[in-house]
Amino acid sequence: MTEQLTGQYALDPTHTRIGFVTRHAMVTKVRGAFNDFEGTATIDGANPSASSVALRIKVDSIDTRNADRDGHLRTNDFLDAAEYPEITFTSTAIEQTGDNSYDVTGDLTIKGVTRSVTVPFSYEGQAQDPFGNVRIGLEGSVVINRKDFGLTWNAALETGGVLVGEKVTLELEVSAVKQS
Repeated sequence: MTEQLTGQYALDPTHTRIGFVTRHAMVTKVRGAFNDFEGTATIDGANPSASSVALRIKVDSIDTRNADRDGHLRTNDFLDAAEYPEITFTSTAIEQTGDNSYDVTGDLTIKGVTRSVTVPFSYEGQAQDPFGNVRIGLEGSVVINRKDFGLTWNAALETGGVLVGEKVTLELEVSAVKQS
């Protein structure tokens, strides 16, 4: 990153997607997203390792385009939104891995379980939007095992296998606006 990127940023929820993908019935994929979240970043363009990121996601905002499935995902079988209303991520290390690539390592907490996760990100660029805001774009994804976070519910299929895959791909398409 360049020094001109140094500053405080806030995620723009209308231009950011926090999504996920997992296998369903072993043969198809289910995609979803969280629609209510907030995130901040402190970027040190001269020394990216001194940068930091924090993200809070409201579990109730899960959206897979199916109300029954979303309701089930909010129960204790999965995310237990009543007991654990937020998913959080707080960076612990940021490492530049290429000209425009960074590994962001941090503590991901889902359903009260915290694990260290490293998300590879690509820096997509900087622009000034029509309102005069400085905006940056980043994209990243990582595969986690939902069972590592206590999400163990499943159902056996008559044909063998299970209804819900263990691996979940987290997808982050970020637009952040410079605050200062």
